[in-house]
Amino acid sequence: MTEQTTAVLEQPTAGKTVKFEIQRQDTPDSKPYMESFEIPYRPNMNVISALMEIRRNPVNADGKKTTPVNWDMNCLEEVCGACSMVINGRPRQSCTALVDQLTQPIRLEPMRTFPVVRDLVVDREFMFDSLKRIKAWIPIDGTYDLGEGPRMPERKRQWAYELSKCMTCGVCLEACPNVNDKTNFIGPAILSQVRLFNSHPTGAMNKDERLETIMSDGGIGECGNSQNCVVACPKGIPLTTSIAAMNRATTVQMFKNFFGSDHMVD
Repeated sequence: MTEQTTAVLEQPTAGKTVKFEIQRQDTPDSKPYMESFEIPYRPNMNVISALMEIRRNPVNADGKKTTPVNWDMNCLEEVCGACSMVINGRPRQSCTALVDQLTQPIRLEPMRTFPVVRDLVVDREFMFDSLKRIKAWIPIDGTYDLGEGPRMPERKRQWAYELSKCMTCGVCLEACPNVNDKTNFIGPAILSQVRLFNSHPTGAMNKDERLETIMSDGGIGECGNSQNCVVACPKGIPLTTSIAAMNRATTVQMFKNFFGSDHMVD
């Protein structure tokens, strides 16, 4: 694409506008309210670029000066997961939500599964704490040269790679009806990560420990198998397949705990 063509695409379309209804919240404890905005339309806009336009000129649809809208973003390439929000009732990444494909007025809301910090910014600490609970890493003691690690069979590596695409965006937790303030359910993304790290030849050293964790309060027993998560996942991760695999693995672990086992890790 030439510079001249790029310049044409970036110009506002005369007379055409985009309407937004954005849920605002000034502090974590304050009451949310809706505020409408209308901005000039540009071809190929996504929700993030529209929010940037509102930030440059924070004037609402009534023509009144207001505070800039707060939201999270980082990579803008659907990799970091930071820009998750609810767009027209659907949790998704705002960097890949194109204005041309959305019904107006476009309604933006924060994910309510997590505590709201301000406007569209939420605190996803719950997810990161859950990853700590399940030891979502490969434990290698020391920084010295250990040589080549054990190789993973190619067939297993291919599906493990799909699980590794998780960007901890929180969309699957927002879509899951079992993740709410009445349960401690850690959510589908975390269960899928247990499968990922237990499949690694070195990560399997902590396999039993991870399974014990998801067998405890807030674990796999809280899953209602609604399958909302696999539909909502922006990366197409087979979350329900992982949950089924973890159901089998925890059942085996339960019998091992009951009857005893000579092997900590199989």
